Amino acid sequence: MPPSPPPAPPGPRTPLLAIKDLHVSYGMIEALHGVNIAVDQGEVVTLIGSNGAGKTTLLRTISGLLKPASGSILLDETTDLTKLPAYEIVRKGVSHSPEGRQVFAQLTIRENLILGAYQRHDADIGADMDKCFALFPVLKERQSQKSGTLSGGEQQMLAMGRALMARPRLLLLDEPSLGLAPLVVKKIFEIIREIAAAGTTIFLVEQNANMALGVAKRGYVLETGRVALADTAAALLASPAVREAYLGG
Repeated sequence: MPPSPPPAPPGPRTPLLAIKDLHVSYGMIEALHGVNIAVDQGEVVTLIGSNGAGKTTLLRTISGLLKPASGSILLDETTDLTKLPAYEIVRKGVSHSPEGRQVFAQLTIRENLILGAYQRHDADIGADMDKCFALFPVLKERQSQKSGTLSGGEQQMLAMGRALMARPRLLLLDEPSLGLAPLVVKKIFEIIREIAAAGTTIFLVEQNANMALGVAKRGYVLETGRVALADTAAALLASPAVREAYLGG
């Protein structure tokens, strides 16, 4: 019997999200200068950088809240999200947990979660609510409580749960650790790992570079609107330049 042929080389990678030569401006001021980023199905990819680097601007552009001056944001290499309104982007499977939580303060926890599923018409919303409560038990205990009375950490959990209620293929997380105590930050990142392990692709924007690179597979460093570095999370953690600038030496 002849020997088996060698395995065929893998085909070209088709990222779930591909940002290509993206330029975004606020009036005459350009905030993003030709950004290129890819996120594969099932990955956690993080974007780190200092305040004002353009990280939140990038996430707001992906989710359709800002329109770019030029460039493309492709989902599955076929759908250009820059051509769609924000609600259609959610319908395509992209969900955004924004910086600062932005929960509906006068609504209860349960009502906030239901709003996360406002475009869904399937029979699994109740099951997904149960999954959110399994991830965030404190929300289940207080589901009738008004969201404005929650702590910062609880509001962050609610914002993440609300985004998950859309059943996203791609979850955008913007600064989930912002303003939270260290023990709460640790819990939030444990939950991010659980969400990723369940199969949701995550694009994480985070100033806490050490925690972000610890949970991610790959990372990008954004400096003044440009991608300055791109590598595996392990390589970025070991980089002297990254350690000095973002990891406290």
